[in-house]
Amino acid sequence: MAAVKELLRAENDGTLSFGDYTLTAKTKKDNFEFEGDIYKVKTFAEITKLEKNGMFVYESVPGSAVENFETTESEVAFMVSAGGDVQFTLELEPESEYEVFIDGASAGKMSTNLSGKLSVSVELSAGQNVPVKVVKC
Repeated sequence: MAAVKELLRAENDGTLSFGDYTLTAKTKKDNFEFEGDIYKVKTFAEITKLEKNGMFVYESVPGSAVENFETTESEVAFMVSAGGDVQFTLELEPESEYEVFIDGASAGKMSTNLSGKLSVSVELSAGQNVPVKVVKC
């Protein structure tokens, strides 16, 4: 997958897809209603950022495309693709431990900081789609 051309869309399975790392200029879509919440995405080659009700959810550097983004109380799961290696940050529960799975393999346990941010780097080839799952320990 190269990009989510709509920038932000609801999938039939109840998940969200967002981001277009092929854009050369920053583009945004806001006031997107999904399951009672308002989402906003800003995306282009250098960064992709998702907000929910004005609060930080996801950010990647450089930009990425995310498919089937789903969050529960104990887990975040999605597919990520980009033009190459990417680092993403998620907003999770502060000072908590999570196990990160990339392409089905454990990348180890990581702890969030005081603000609940967890940053993960993923090695990607251009256009490669990799499943990511972050599970609360």
